[in-house]
Amino acid sequence: MTAATATTAGTFRPALHYAAQNTWLNDPNGLIFHEGVYHLYYQNNPMGNVWGNMSWGHATSTDLLTWTEHPVAIACDENEDIFSGSIVFDRHNTSGFGTASVAPLVAVYTSAFKPGSEHEGVQAQSLAYSLDGGYTWTKHTGNPVLNRGSAEFRDPKVIRYDGGAGSYWVMVAVEAKDFQVVLYKSEDLKTWELLSTFGPANATGGVWECPDLFQLPVDGDPENLKWVLTVNLNPGGPNNGSAGQYFVGDFDGTTFSSASTVTEGLQDPDRLGEYQWLDWGRDYYAAVSFSDAPDNRRLMIGWMNNWEYANQIPTTPWRSPMSLAREVSLQTFAGILSLVQQPAGEWTALANPESFCLPETTIHDDVQVLAGAAGTVQRIDVTFTAGSAAEFGLILRGDGQKGTRVGIRPGEGKLFVDRRESGQTDFHESFPSIDTAPVRATAGSYRLTIFVDHCSVEVFAQGGQVTMTELIFPAETSTVVSVYATGGTATISSLQVTQFA
Repeated sequence: MTAATATTAGTFRPALHYAAQNTWLNDPNGLIFHEGVYHLYYQNNPMGNVWGNMSWGHATSTDLLTWTEHPVAIACDENEDIFSGSIVFDRHNTSGFGTASVAPLVAVYTSAFKPGSEHEGVQAQSLAYSLDGGYTWTKHTGNPVLNRGSAEFRDPKVIRYDGGAGSYWVMVAVEAKDFQVVLYKSEDLKTWELLSTFGPANATGGVWECPDLFQLPVDGDPENLKWVLTVNLNPGGPNNGSAGQYFVGDFDGTTFSSASTVTEGLQDPDRLGEYQWLDWGRDYYAAVSFSDAPDNRRLMIGWMNNWEYANQIPTTPWRSPMSLAREVSLQTFAGILSLVQQPAGEWTALANPESFCLPETTIHDDVQVLAGAAGTVQRIDVTFTAGSAAEFGLILRGDGQKGTRVGIRPGEGKLFVDRRESGQTDFHESFPSIDTAPVRATAGSYRLTIFVDHCSVEVFAQGGQVTMTELIFPAETSTVVSVYATGGTATISSLQVTQFA
C-alpha cells in the first residue's frame, strides 16, 4: 500500500506522507539509499496501533513521495525488543557477514532486553545483516556487540569516517538520562572502542535520543566543511513535548566539538529560544538522515507526532505518520551557521496541472476567502509584505473563519501555528495549542511554503530557515483557504496553491 492511496483507511490517512497500513509506527530507523531504492525502516508494533512489541517495520520508495510497505524486517522476540538504530552498506565486508559476491547491509540496533533474558533490564547494541538488499534479515549470533550494562544506552547511528585520523566506523549513541552522546569506533562493526562523549549541553529538559552526525559544506563551498550533531529530546522542546536540536562544529575522528553551544550542562529554561532546533513545531521528532543518498545529498525524515499525545491521536487502524523527506544544507545567516531544510521529492508528478494563483492583494483588517483554492492536500507558496497589521496569515482546512491558522506577528518577530480550532482537539488536553518560532523579515517580506495533508501542516519559512510541523485533524468538509490581517494592513505579494490528488 502506498502513502498516496486515497483515504480508504480513515479520514486522516495522509496522501503525501508515509503511514503504516494498520499498525503503530514511531522513530525512523535504518534510513539508507541502496541499489536505486530509498529504504525507510521504523519502530513498529506489528500487533497493534499503540506503542509496544517494538520491531522494525519497512517501506521503500524511488521518489521519496510514494511508499510501498513490506513485511516486518527485524522482529522482537521473547528476549528483546528491537529499538532504534541505523543501517550501513558494508561494501568492503569488514564485518564478514557478506559472501564472495555479495556485500552485506548491516543493521546496528538497540536490543532492549526483556525480563527473563540473559541481559534483563539492559539496553545494548546488536547487529543484523541482509544479503538480499534489505528485505530479509538475520540477527548476529554474537549479539550484543556493545554492552555498557546500562538501562538507557540506545539509538546507534553508524557512519563511515574517512579523515585525518584514518578510516573506520563511528557510532554515535546516547546515554539518554545523562543527556550525553557517546562515540565509539570499530574496524569490523563487531568490536567497539570508546572515543569520547559530548554533553550535557543546550536543551536537557527530557531524555536525549536518536542522535546523528554528518558533514556539510558551508554555503555550498566543498572546501569549507563543518560537522552537524543532531540530538532529539523528550520532553523539553521549544513548544513543549518532543523535539530535535542540533549543534554545529568539528569532528576530528575522536571528539566532536561544538561551536554553537549556548549553555553547558543542564539547560536554562529561559534560554530555549536561543538553541538551534530542527523544527519548532510540536510534531517532528527522532529525525535522522539517510546513508548513501545520491549526489551526497543529506536527506532527513522525522516522526510526525509528539509523545505527549502520540497514543491518543484519533486515527484508525493506523497511528502516526512520518514527515516529508527534507534536504538539509548549512548556510550562514547574520554570522551564524544554521541548517536550512527544503522538502525533497518530485512534486510535479503528483500535482494537478492547474493551480490557483492570487494577484498582488492588500488585506485591510479582514478575512478573505480564496474562492477556487479549497482543498485537502495542497502545497501553498505565499509571500507576505508587512504593513500596519499586528498579525497576518492564512486559515487552512477551515470554514472561512475557523481552521488552522498559520500566521506572522511582525512586531514580535514570530511565526505561529494556531490549531485550537483546527478540528478534533479534545482527545488530549495538550493538543489544542498556539506554537511559535522566531522569524525575521527579508527586505520586509515573509515567504512561506506550506504542505497541507489530511492530518498535518508542514511550514517552511524564509526558504527553509525555519520549519514548523503540526498534526491537525479537520473535518472532511473543512477545505476552505482564507487569508487575513488583524489590526491593519498586509500585502500578499504572491500566492499559489497547488492541489494534489
